[in-house]
Amino acid sequence: MFETLKSAWHVPELRKKLVYTAFIILLFRIGSSIPVPYIDIAALAEYFDSVANTMLGFMNVFSGGGLSNATIFAMSVTPYINASIIIQLLTVAIPALERMVRDGGEEGQKKLSAITRYLGVALGLLQGYSYYVLLRSNGLIQYRDFWHGLVIVLTFTAGTALIMWMGELITKNGVGNGISILLFAGIVSRGPSMVSSLIEMIRGGLNWFVAVLVVLVSLAIVVFVVFISDAERRIPIQYAKRVVGRKMYGGQSTHLPIKVNASGVMPIIFAASIMSLPATIKMMVNPEAGSLSDTIFNWFSSNHPVYIVLYILLIFMFSYFYAAIQFNPIEIANNLKKNGGFIPGFRPGRPTSEFITKALGKVTFLGAIFLSIVAGIPLIIGALNSSLSSVALGGTSVLIVVGVALETVRQLESQLMMRNYKGFLE
Repeated sequence: MFETLKSAWHVPELRKKLVYTAFIILLFRIGSSIPVPYIDIAALAEYFDSVANTMLGFMNVFSGGGLSNATIFAMSVTPYINASIIIQLLTVAIPALERMVRDGGEEGQKKLSAITRYLGVALGLLQGYSYYVLLRSNGLIQYRDFWHGLVIVLTFTAGTALIMWMGELITKNGVGNGISILLFAGIVSRGPSMVSSLIEMIRGGLNWFVAVLVVLVSLAIVVFVVFISDAERRIPIQYAKRVVGRKMYGGQSTHLPIKVNASGVMPIIFAASIMSLPATIKMMVNPEAGSLSDTIFNWFSSNHPVYIVLYILLIFMFSYFYAAIQFNPIEIANNLKKNGGFIPGFRPGRPTSEFITKALGKVTFLGAIFLSIVAGIPLIIGALNSSLSSVALGGTSVLIVVGVALETVRQLESQLMMRNYKGFLE
């Protein structure tokens, strides 16, 4: 990884992209430190200390501490991610959107991106209002009139729109993966506070064995993620020999790679965003303590068994959803048939597509199990020992951080290969 960054730094064009990306991240972190006016920040920090083990604490980790400080970027990338989920699901359900993506080409993608941005701003407005209701109901607002409330909500919404724009700038002019990199920056910024909280718990009497176990589990997750990210199922492909004029073509053997974790961290991000919706609704409703609605909302706290089970089910669902989007077995089988390729032991056409579908299902299942283990074990540790919830919530964060880092390094390596490739004449 460091060798790739070092090599990229020596290429002027890539160096400009790295500096540009770092500058946008710096602006993002500055914005994550600017508080929204008319909010009691000190009282808000005490409130988040009391709810650190709930879903609000989890959302605060995703926002890089923006929620606990009520900054202009407090909503983070969550509204945009939720909008992407909704649009992608609607693309499958609505034929007009599907035609726009399939037949519209680059123009269709631009229209779909614009729709996603508008929906992201609308969800940012909704989430900003729900957060304002939470602040007002807990007495954390200095002024309760309409105009001050409007300024607070619009500031949160403007922060959401600005984050989406910054992410697009990184994707267009930086190293790519703009939204993922901003999410990466927000999570990494919480790393020192998580380490300090673990140290404070050790000083407060936490067993050394438990602390060492948490560190070892975190390191094991990193190693596990790196190992699985390169694992793939290789389906052998054989091309038949063809005689064209006096030349013979084909006859070579190759393979069709299917990565175990082809969807990357997106199922985790999508599942976490979906599971944050009940917490958002709870902020708007603000139910009485001990009521039925409060009990139901408590099921969606990060250390509750119902939350953990639903979280893992959503990871499985989005893993298969992404696999269905990325791979079309029928199209792959048709392309192989047109080019004279076949899988040994299977006839071209429908038998080939059925075999690819079956292989894809098995590989996707293994990938979903991998994501569930990495994201679920830290949550289970937090449920068994509530004092470790703030640290255990870092399990999903580690997966996202490592996944985004690996994907960014791969993109840099591919760009380096394009610039350093030597032809056969050299």
